[in-house]
Amino acid sequence: MTCDDVRAALSARLDGEDPLAAPAVLDAHAESCPGCRAWLARAEQVTRLVRVQAVAVPDLTASVLAAVAADPLAPGRTRAAARAARRQVLRVAVAVAAVAQLSIALPMLLAGLGVTVDPHTSREMASFDVALAVGFALAAWRPERARAFVPVALVLAVCLAGTSAVDIANSTTALVHEVGHLAAVVQAGLLWALGRVSDEPGRRPSSALLARHG
Repeated sequence: MTCDDVRAALSARLDGEDPLAAPAVLDAHAESCPGCRAWLARAEQVTRLVRVQAVAVPDLTASVLAAVAADPLAPGRTRAAARAARRQVLRVAVAVAAVAQLSIALPMLLAGLGVTVDPHTSREMASFDVALAVGFALAAWRPERARAFVPVALVLAVCLAGTSAVDIANSTTALVHEVGHLAAVVQAGLLWALGRVSDEPGRRPSSALLARHG
């Protein structure tokens, strides 16, 4: 076999085709012929480069962004998810406020725990605190009704803040003793926020639904 014949057979073998020659004959010739051995090394290198070359992947970024922009429901779904997350956080915060208030008021209501002066008046005040805590718990459970409790919580917060300011100004009490009333202000704010997020347009029943149930 001439060098051209051997190289043609080696090329066919590299391409996975039938070289029409015995592999031992081709290998023996390549080992004994420097020219064919060098040619085979270059051919193997080119074959490897061709087989491992990078595959061109189309850039679909523009088409994906266009599809998202063309979806009219995508922004609404995003806003609804954010609103639901805020609503859930506020529900938990209002529920925690209700539990904290109950944990303070119930001992005083049931046994006058820690009260040495006028326990009767203290238990009456504790009764109001328990009622308010139950309102907070109901608002956390049914947030769509939170707005109904907002006026009560706001009036309580305003009254406590006003009377505390007057008492501090008259030196009837110290500021440190009135800091706890800030909790009522925080609770009123949480309740207002929960009522607002629960009454946003995305959560209001449609007029058709109201008509069916009316």
